[in-house]
Amino acid sequence: MTRIVPTALYQEVAERLRQRIFAHELTPGTWIDEQKLAEQYGISRTPLREALKVLASEGLVELKPRRGCYVTEISRRDLDDIFPLMAMLEGRCASEAVRRAKAADMTALKAIHEQLESAAREGRIDAFFEANQEFHRKIQELSGNRWLLSVIQDLRKVLKLSRLHSLSLEGRLQQSLDEHRVIMAALEAGDSTKAEKLMHDHLLSGREALAKIQDPAVKTA
Repeated sequence: MTRIVPTALYQEVAERLRQRIFAHELTPGTWIDEQKLAEQYGISRTPLREALKVLASEGLVELKPRRGCYVTEISRRDLDDIFPLMAMLEGRCASEAVRRAKAADMTALKAIHEQLESAAREGRIDAFFEANQEFHRKIQELSGNRWLLSVIQDLRKVLKLSRLHSLSLEGRLQQSLDEHRVIMAALEAGDSTKAEKLMHDHLLSGREALAKIQDPAVKTA
């Protein structure tokens, strides 16, 4: 029997760096000071470099020969490429969720939607963002398609590099809530075709909102 070993050190380091990137402690374009980080974490540079390879495979950092490692800068071209793909994938999730979800599943999804409503009423953008992420994750889970879930999760990691920007646009939070309401209604009505289209349009609407914001973290290339 092979013994179960603790999580590898490089995986723990990768998770810590991942969360710092998502929190924008390490902003897009930032050079990763390997020596400084190794000293901060009290580790050698070997597990740190292995961790950076993991993050590079997720698209969160870029390893540049003879220049070092940098937090990925997501371009407008990247967003234009990613959002239509996300719209297609998440639309399919909504369609499959309608066919697979049980009554208890819909109750759980409705509870998450209520969190969206509450956060919107109180103008809490961070809370709305988190509830929104959970709403989408739940629909993906209900689709029962692990391959869809895997691809979407990878793409969403990259999208987190532009976190919260679209919701900061005046009127976007209410617009997003209205879009969630009709998606929720279609799911409850068992209309898979409508749920798929509404989810698809919801993702593209998010891209349109993001395009209206002059974001210094988003390059024009």
